Amino acid sequence: MEVRQNNMSGIPRIRILTVDDHPLLREGIAAVIEGQPDMTLVAEATNGHEAIESFRKHLPDVALMDLRMPDMNGIEAIRAIRSEFPAARIVVLTTYAGDVQALGALKAGASGYLLKSMLRKDLLDTIRTVHAGKRRLPAAVAQALAEHISDDILSPREIQVLNLVSAGKRNKEIADELSIAEDTVKMHVRNILSKLQASDRTEAVTIALRRGIIHL
Repeated sequence: MEVRQNNMSGIPRIRILTVDDHPLLREGIAAVIEGQPDMTLVAEATNGHEAIESFRKHLPDVALMDLRMPDMNGIEAIRAIRSEFPAARIVVLTTYAGDVQALGALKAGASGYLLKSMLRKDLLDTIRTVHAGKRRLPAAVAQALAEHISDDILSPREIQVLNLVSAGKRNKEIADELSIAEDTVKMHVRNILSKLQASDRTEAVTIALRRGIIHL
């Protein structure tokens, strides 16, 4: 949806697109941006597909992108926008501080990463920093990335297995659901425990949730 704002001051403004499926959050962002002499909200979108279309139409200076949305998630949308507009500046908005999710967003082309709990405090500075061509990461996220930079990454199959483990499935049930041998499931579970440095399945799920590898 398009947002129209008049600029009576003549000051060049940072043109912003907000992408989030929660109207209250979009309203909150609009309230923070409103009245800033150097910013204007040009459009809002509720999912990844709308984000791509809105970006094409409005060519914003900075897009604020939620990661978890219906139809197309934020990382997919970032990847699509950046493939079409390589200079696009996108800030991820999320409730999750996990290093795996942050790394995925940065690899997709995000320039900034902001926790939704920090919006009122850090949103404006983050927008200005990213608009100036710099990256912006919360200290906690940067630290998590540094701590796990050398970790082994779980394979897509291991993530599938771990998601089913988190749902309380036993090895045989996982094997049936994935159409693989039970011994293969056991091997994947051993690899997961080793890579996450977890002592058991419960701890592996806890670590994976904290790091953003899986979501409930």
